[in-house]
Amino acid sequence: MPLYPETEPYENGMLDVGDGNHVHWETCGNPDGKPAVVLHGGPGSGSTPYFRRLFDPAAYRIVLLDQRGSGRSTPHASRPDTDMKVNTTGQLITDLEELRRHLGIDRWLVWGVSFGSVLALRYAQTHPGVVSELVLTGVATGSDAEVELLTRGLGRIFPEAFARFRSGVPESERDGNLAAAYNRLLESPDPEVRERAARAWTDWETAVIPAPPRSVARYEDPVFRMGFARTVTHYWGNGHFLDEGESDGEGTGEGARGDGVILRDAHLLQGIPGTLVQGELDFGNLLGTVWRLQHAWPDSELVLVGDTGHNAGATGMAEALVAATDRYARRPLGAVRPARRL
Repeated sequence: MPLYPETEPYENGMLDVGDGNHVHWETCGNPDGKPAVVLHGGPGSGSTPYFRRLFDPAAYRIVLLDQRGSGRSTPHASRPDTDMKVNTTGQLITDLEELRRHLGIDRWLVWGVSFGSVLALRYAQTHPGVVSELVLTGVATGSDAEVELLTRGLGRIFPEAFARFRSGVPESERDGNLAAAYNRLLESPDPEVRERAARAWTDWETAVIPAPPRSVARYEDPVFRMGFARTVTHYWGNGHFLDEGESDGEGTGEGARGDGVILRDAHLLQGIPGTLVQGELDFGNLLGTVWRLQHAWPDSELVLVGDTGHNAGATGMAEALVAATDRYARRPLGAVRPARRL
C-alpha cells in the first residue's frame, strides 16, 4: 500500500468545548506544514493512527480529534449519564472552530470518512472561508433516505440478518424509524436492555459489511460497542441534526430534512476544490448520492475504486486518498473568506 510511514504526535491535548465536554486532539507531521484536519466516521468511531499515514508528514501539519463522546474525548457516550442532547452536528462544527482557533490555524484541508464526510460537508457549507480543500471517502450526506437504506432497504439483500435486527425492537416500532427505536432502547435505565440493543445494532453493522456477525474486533469491546451504537442511533434517529437552526440563508428551508440538506446546499461549496474517493461496491451508491453531489459541486472530482466498498483502508482506496492529499499539498492555502449564514 502507498501509505506514508507511521508517525507519532508531537503535541496533543484535551480542549474544553463547553457543556462539560473535553475533546481530545493531536497533531503530527510538520509543525510548519499545510494544516489538515481528519474527521472520523461513525458517528462515534473515534480517530485511529491509520489516518495519519494518508498524509505526507513532511508537507502537512496533521490534526486528528475524537469527536464529542468518542475515542479519548470525555465524557464517553458509553456512560449512561452522558448527556447526548449536547452532541449534535452543529455542536461538532462549533468544536472544530474552537480547535482551529486554539491551534492558531487560519485555513485547513478537511478530510472526512463516512459520517466524517457529512460533518466535513456541512462544516464547509457553513464556514467555507476556513476550508482550503475537501477530501472525502465513503461519502454520505446524512439524508433520511440514506438512513432508510442502511437500516431497512438492505434487508432485501440480507434478509436473515435483517429479521434478527428488526426483531430487536418492540413490535409496535418495527415498521417505523429503526434507528430511533434502537436509540430509545439504548437510553433505557436498564443496563441489560442497553447491552442487548448495542449488540443487536453492531451485529447488523457487521452483517451488511458483509462479514459474519461479531467478527469486527472493535465491536467486542463493550465500551466501544455501547458508545458507538448510542451515538450512531442518536444521529440517525434525528436526521443527523442537519435541520437545526434553519434561518433566512441561501437554502430553501422547507422540507430540507427529507430532501437532503447537504445536497440542497451543495452550491455553497462553490470555490472549494474537493476529491470524492468512493468504492464502487459501497452500498451507499445505491441511492446515487455521491454522483448527485459531484454534479452539484463543479469544483469536485469523483474517483471510483473498483472491487471495494465502504472501506477507506482498502489498497485502491489508500492509493487514491494519498494521491489526493499529495496533490493538494502543493496547492496554496489562499485567503480567508467570511463564514456564511444559513
